[in-house]
Amino acid sequence: MEILALALAALFAVACVAFVARPFLSEPEAADDRLAALTPADQARLRLVEQRDRALAALKELEFDHRTAKIADADYEQLVGPLRREAAEAMRALDPPRAAPQSAERVDAPA
Repeated sequence: MEILALALAALFAVACVAFVARPFLSEPEAADDRLAALTPADQARLRLVEQRDRALAALKELEFDHRTAKIADADYEQLVGPLRREAAEAMRALDPPRAAPQSAERVDAPA
């Protein structure tokens, strides 16, 4: 009798594990696994983000090499300017245009 109860408990445990594991074992079926194509605006933004990231990474490496004396001061000064300009241009292009700041002085029209 005890063996039968133990066998039923084991069978029930296996059934519970199988029921819980079933979603993890089945392969999901996607209707379409292709990514949506980027619009030209998205492609341009992606290029700017990549340009910015490359320039900032190069600046970081250049700063490290200069601080560890792997690059001479003259070489550092020659290389840092163009990298900063490239990073700044990409960052400027990524920022949305800002409205002109309003003047603190208001000119009232004559009544």
